[in-house]
Amino acid sequence: MNRRKFLLSAAASVAALGATKGAELSSTERVNRALAGRDVDRPPFSFWHHFGLKTPEEHAQGTLEFHRLYRTDIVKVMSDFPYPKPSGKWYELEVVDNPFPQQIRALELICDGLRGKAYFIETVFNPWNVAEKLSSKDEVRKLKETNPGALLHALDVIADSQIRHAKRAFRAGASGVLFSVANANETELPLTAYVQFSRPSDKKFLAGIAGAKLNLLHLHVKPAYLDQFQDFAFPILNYSDQVSGIPFHTVRSQYPSAVLAGGIDEVNYKSLTPDQIRAQWKATAEAAGPKFILTPGCSVPNDSSPTELARLPNVLGIKTS
Repeated sequence: MNRRKFLLSAAASVAALGATKGAELSSTERVNRALAGRDVDRPPFSFWHHFGLKTPEEHAQGTLEFHRLYRTDIVKVMSDFPYPKPSGKWYELEVVDNPFPQQIRALELICDGLRGKAYFIETVFNPWNVAEKLSSKDEVRKLKETNPGALLHALDVIADSQIRHAKRAFRAGASGVLFSVANANETELPLTAYVQFSRPSDKKFLAGIAGAKLNLLHLHVKPAYLDQFQDFAFPILNYSDQVSGIPFHTVRSQYPSAVLAGGIDEVNYKSLTPDQIRAQWKATAEAAGPKFILTPGCSVPNDSSPTELARLPNVLGIKTS
């Protein structure tokens, strides 16, 4: 190496060291470095709960205020607006070009409020969950037994509508989608039924939105189902190790290239002490490796107090106000 190349290499090393050990990284810098498996000053983090707000303006204001108070590195936008019901039978569906117009408006307002200082991601529930909301759990299971073709068609149509929604969300400024799959466990659906009915539309949705920086597969999963997602298109995997009983080192071994998100016990979040939060963070980070984002396994309790909510960012050294 000649002297000029040596000096350039040394300067780059000093700059990189300063980025992680000197000046504090911005939220977007921190996330970018974690996605690439590079050193960070602290892990990027996010957490969330349902606000239950009724208008796009209230939804956006509540989301932005939560981010301002707790300084999340990724703003996870909740989605509580319903999928449009058909005029006839619930499963006789046609593709909807803009199924969640109120949510799109909220995303536009959130984008304006963030002004590019933090990434935000949309929430989409998988087609099986949407079908249950359009009817009921019992009705979906009944259709599965009596007219499986009609159920598969309905799930496929919902996936197509959701792909269109997600692309609108990206145009509104979202950097990805948290795609929630809550039925990859025997409590909700036997494995063979998940593979036959839900997996095809879940895979189709993620394939239809592939390429977004922060697409996140959020799983309510049990061990027997874990390998069903290895051919899905996503950069980030989020799940609850406490609820699933699946250790992070197991997930890391099965998904070696994924960014893993999780580690904080969402079920008992309200009662966690700072020391317990810190211990969960350190243990998960060690098992996950450098491609890691600190989050709960799912939403924290909606009735968490400001003091309880502040414990997670405070443990990371973030001052909340």
